[in-house]
Formats: sequence, C-alpha cells, structure tokens
Amino acid sequence: MNFIKKLLYTVAVIALPFTSFAQSDDDEKPKENWQNLDLKADGVFGISTEKAYNELLKGKSSKTVIVAVIDGGIDEEHEDLKQVMWVNAKEIAGNGIDDDKNGYIDDIHGWNFIGKVHYDNMEVVRLINKLQPKYAAALNSTPFNEEERKEFQLYKKLVTDYMAKLQQAQMGLQNTTLILKYLDGMLVIMGKTEPTIEDFNNYKTEGDIESQVLKFLKPEIKKTSYKEFRKELEDGIEHYDAQVKYHLNLEFDPRKDSVGDNYANSYEKYYGNNDITGPDAEHGTHVAGIIGAVRNNGLGIKGVADNVRIMALRTVPDGDERDKDVANSIRYAVDNGAKIINMSFGKAYSWDKKVVDEAVKYAVSKDVLMVHAAGNDGKNTEKEDNVPNRLYVDSTGVTMGTAEGWIEVGASGWENDETLVASFSNYGGKSVDVFAPGVKINSTMPGSKYKENDGTSMASPVVAGLAALIRSYYPHFSAVQVKEIIMNSVAKVDQKVKIREEGSSSKVLLSEISVSGGIVNAYNALLLAEKTNSTAAVKSK
Repeated sequence: MNFIKKLLYTVAVIALPFTSFAQSDDDEKPKENWQNLDLKADGVFGISTEKAYNELLKGKSSKTVIVAVIDGGIDEEHEDLKQVMWVNAKEIAGNGIDDDKNGYIDDIHGWNFIGKVHYDNMEVVRLINKLQPKYAAALNSTPFNEEERKEFQLYKKLVTDYMAKLQQAQMGLQNTTLILKYLDGMLVIMGKTEPTIEDFNNYKTEGDIESQVLKFLKPEIKKTSYKEFRKELEDGIEHYDAQVKYHLNLEFDPRKDSVGDNYANSYEKYYGNNDITGPDAEHGTHVAGIIGAVRNNGLGIKGVADNVRIMALRTVPDGDERDKDVANSIRYAVDNGAKIINMSFGKAYSWDKKVVDEAVKYAVSKDVLMVHAAGNDGKNTEKEDNVPNRLYVDSTGVTMGTAEGWIEVGASGWENDETLVASFSNYGGKSVDVFAPGVKINSTMPGSKYKENDGTSMASPVVAGLAALIRSYYPHFSAVQVKEIIMNSVAKVDQKVKIREEGSSSKVLLSEISVSGGIVNAYNALLLAEKTNSTAAVKSK
C-alpha cells in the first residue's frame, strides 16, 4: 500500500489517491516492461506483446493507425513520443488560419477544448449548484410531481455525497499538514535537511503522534528514501488542498473566463485553443507512451503498438471533465481520422449524458473503437455509475441501447495469484469487459522523463495499444471485429482473485467480475486475427 495512505490510516483518516493516478497496495517492483512480457517465458502476467512481435509479426507490413488520446494534455516534444505524434497535414503551423476549414485554427497535433483551465469542480458540485436554487428550501418538504420528486431525490443524494467528500478532503488536508509539521520538527532537532534511516533510528520521540509518525516512517525510508517520502507527503497536501479550494468549492467557476464558450449550449463545437500540452500533461503523456512510445529508438520504454500516430485532445482538467468537451473531443477525433479513442477518465455523475451518447453513436457509425478506463474506486460498476459508459439512456435514465464498439477496461497486476486484480480497480460482470496491466506501469512523463504509475488509466491504453496493433496489421477488420478478437483471446485465469465488496474483501472468478473473464493477450489476439483473416479469405473464394 502507498506509504502515505498507510500513514493516514494510522491517524484514522481514510485517504484518497493524491493524484489522478491510483495507488496500488504492492510495494514490490516488477520486471521492466512487464506489461508487454509473457507469463510463461518471463514469470509476469503481461500481455505477451514482445512474444507477438518476435514470433508473429516479423516481416509483416502494417498500416499507420491514428489513436486519439482524450486526456489532460500531452508533451508532444517528449523524446519517446515526438516521432509518433499525429500531424494534421492539411494545416500550416502558426499562420493563424484554419487552412483545412475544420473550424479549428492551427490544430497541428489535436485540440484543447478546455482552454486555460487547470483546476475544475467535480460534477457533484456543478449539479448541486444547478439544483440548489430550486430545492435548497425544500429539504424538509416533498415536491409535487413525479419529475420533481426524482430530481429532488437526486439533489439529496448529491448533497450527502458532497458533504462526505468535503469532510474527507478537509480531514486529509489537516492530517497531512500535521504530519509534515511533525516531520519538520524532527529535522530541526536532528539538524539535518536530508536525514538517513540511521538518523531516524537514533531519534528520540516526544508524544504519541510523533511516535506514530516515526514508527511508520522508518520502514518506508528504508525501502525508498527520505526524499521520496517527503515528495509524496507534499503531493498529498497539494492534492487535498486542490480538493478543498477547487474540486469541492461551490463558489469556484473556472469556465467563464478560461474557455471562451457558451457553456449552456451543449452543441457548441468551436472553442478552446491549439495548446495540447496545457499546465499539467503528466497523465496524458503517461497514457500516450503506453500506447505508442517508439519501440526501436533505444530510449525509455516500448509502447504496445509500433505504427501509430497519437492525436492529442486536451479535455480533462484537474477535477471532473465536462460532458460537452468530451462529446466534442470524440467528434473531433472521428472527423480527423482516428480509428481508436482512448478515454482514461470517468466520474460518478453526468451533467448531459445525452450529448456524450450522441457523440459515441457517431463514433460507432464511423467504425471507431472506444476504449475506456473502468475507474479506480474498487467498486462494482453494475451497482455504481462510472460515466461515460457504453449505455445509451433517455431523459429518465432508462437504458435505450448499448455501444457495440466500446471496451471497458479494469486493471490487473503482474502476479498470477489471488492479487491479480488491482485492489483499486472497478469491476463488473456485465460492465467491465477485460482486465489489463495497470500496476506500476513505467511510461513517459513531461520533459522526456519516465515514471511508474498505477490505475485503470494505465490499463485502458494497454488495450487501446493492442487494438491499434490489430488494426495496423489487419486494417480491413472493423472496430467491432477488433473488439471481438480482443475479448475472445484473453488469457483465462483458473484461480479466484480478491476484490473489495461493500467494505470487505472476497474472492471471485474473473468470469464473475468481467464479461470476458480474462486478461488481454496480444499474442493470442494476433493468432486469432490471423485465423479470422484466413477463414474470411477462404470463404471469399
């Protein structure tokens, strides 16, 4: 378990992840590039990408596939990504003219639909602000008609959820700040700025809280370093501070002066700018590298797919993404040639699901495959919403159909045992399609750096990369065919795995918590693709 999370538990605080990445319970370190390795040959439950390249793809030709990454921004100058960034050949960079007449000026590598926004609210805050003028005075009364009654029930749920999140954030900020204060006090007494494990071993505590901090700190310093511990503690303070100041602040509205759109118009398309990097491109850069970092340049990491172009769509702030921006990003990706869209984001509530559903239908109609992260709450998404999702719903929330060209992805680890499913990963027998590596995934970070991160946000691009690999070597396959190949070629798991369920843990089969019942596998998928291709060729004669 992440060491700050452990520390917060020692002072009776339930911690949230400090960034948009999840945090695993495993302190061990897997083999380098483990997500692309093979269980039998390498002893880690990767997706056998390297085996597929070595045994199945040598000498075969491929077609370039455009993969759209809808995220928080991408560092297009990263040493391992700049060669694979999508370039809009119809646009002349920097001339201030919409050369290709698509409505977006100088969109060379993609588009930014959130302008200068860095922080934003959670959707629960926006919905409370929307409903509060109507229902705040009615908390102890009952609205008259059925529609109002449902809306009022939603409002009460929103307020309850909001208060719990705010309390958790305030407690998190209070406690992480207190821990740092005690830690700094220790340093003053030690007379050190970068103490060693020996310094902490020799330190004499005063009081119970200081003893708790020291008791926890020593094994963590021994495993990592003081510098890493402090960095994560400071990240924790920054995270909780952002939640209190921005995510959960009912009076904070960054949209008005930062984007330049009429937010009330969900169907407005042309706004934002061409800055695809933005103020915080860590998450999107990491995702992009997993999909398509250059494999043969001797640098950094190896992406799953070897012939892709990454289209960047900056849509996700530090906070919840907005449905209007998601819908426009999907449409932009489709209209500009993307065949796969990766969506490593999600939220519990939706402002305007209809506009997103319509964009998803548009993508499906244009043979685009959408790959979406299942979420990091350790919950069953058959019971609790994680949107966007494959379900088309009407104005009352009734399901009116599903998107066939959609893959929902949970996260797995590298060990073939009961801990295979990541402890943070959402799951669902009908709502999650597959699992893929999402724990300690090393990938690209801004400034030509690299870092390990956890999350279904990392698992989704593994699958998006696999889908791109299949479409690259078998370009005539439709999006739905590619999905079927991925689903029907998973590596099955016999043993039961641990999941969190309603406050406790239980053991289940993967077939009980996912549609496919397995971990995606590139080698198996390409074998099945070749078999499907050969069968189709025989039938056509």
